[in-house]
Amino acid sequence: MLTVEEALEQILSRVQPLQTERADLFDALGRVLAEPIVSRREIPPWANSSMDGYAVRAADTGSVELTVVGRIAAGSMPTRGVGAGETMRIFTGAPMPAGADAVVPQEDVVATDGHIRLSTRVEPGAYVRTAGEDVRVGDRVLDAGQVLRAAEIGLLATLGYTQVLVYRRPRVAVLSTGNELADLGTEPAAGQIPNTNTYALMAQILETGGEPINLGVAPDRIEVIEERLRAGLTADMLVSSAGVSVGDLDLVKAALTKLGAELHLWQVSMRPGKPITFGSVAGRPVFGLPGNPVSAMVTFELFVRPALRRLAGHRALERPRIRARATGRIANPGPRRGYLRVTLAREDGGWAATLTGDQGSAILSSMVRADGLAVVPGDTIVETGGDVEVIVLKGFGG
Repeated sequence: MLTVEEALEQILSRVQPLQTERADLFDALGRVLAEPIVSRREIPPWANSSMDGYAVRAADTGSVELTVVGRIAAGSMPTRGVGAGETMRIFTGAPMPAGADAVVPQEDVVATDGHIRLSTRVEPGAYVRTAGEDVRVGDRVLDAGQVLRAAEIGLLATLGYTQVLVYRRPRVAVLSTGNELADLGTEPAAGQIPNTNTYALMAQILETGGEPINLGVAPDRIEVIEERLRAGLTADMLVSSAGVSVGDLDLVKAALTKLGAELHLWQVSMRPGKPITFGSVAGRPVFGLPGNPVSAMVTFELFVRPALRRLAGHRALERPRIRARATGRIANPGPRRGYLRVTLAREDGGWAATLTGDQGSAILSSMVRADGLAVVPGDTIVETGGDVEVIVLKGFGG
């Protein structure tokens, strides 16, 4: 069997970023920029006040009285400048009048009958935002490959961009297989269980920035599985769950072969999630994930998520990892590497990891409680207080 690293290397070597497209600014949120952004404006475009107060010439300040000769609100321009012995009432964000080089906050003056009295001197530039203080024309403000978050969207809007070039969102077709599955909205019959994987996997795809396409539930009949998978070839990636082990009704690999897929790997030395298939069909990556809910979600995290992020143009493909202290015994019997669900808590400047409880591959509540996946080598026991590597699922982003 392949190691997790070997399997991921094989997967990523066959996945390339999708095409780019121009997207409206808000639709670009969370996507990867495909072009550098060079500023075509100065921000701010003119010197302006950072306080409500009075625009003055710094040389005129001290223990003096100045004449108020005007008023400037944000959104308007000064109609005259400030000369010797003069000042103008000014509000936050309003442009500085010619001649003025500082602002005195309103709480530092006494205003009476068109005049203000000062008792202290201010330095040139006090409470003034200079033109181009943030960004100058020609500055390279964003690089290709950056993820567009709220701050980047705000900067692009400030620079006047209504659209930007980004990588396309991957479309991912999701199929669940098995006679035992009752889809959402139907009551499970005798011997059936609810269809969990379709909705958990589609949610993981959305969280990763993809667009899921629901291919529904296929019974354990090869012709139906093949038909559903063929319908998914309009997507950029195919993900199925169940039917990839060695039983008589594990038909996904055979259906993929009938579609002309080239299968690159099957079975990875890990738990949960040993039976996983990866291949290519019609130029699209296709994954056959295990049927147990935890196994499907963990193998998505380790293999599908990095591939999906590469399709979307991301450079950072994997979750962050930390070292944590085990608060209790963490045992991984057997030769396969374990990915065990843990909660995380801060302690003494570091982290503490605690098993979520039963680690069975059908215990979906273990994923609900999990902040991360403890990575434990095969045939290994991490004793209480021992050090363990954890893949962080919550709280760190990425």
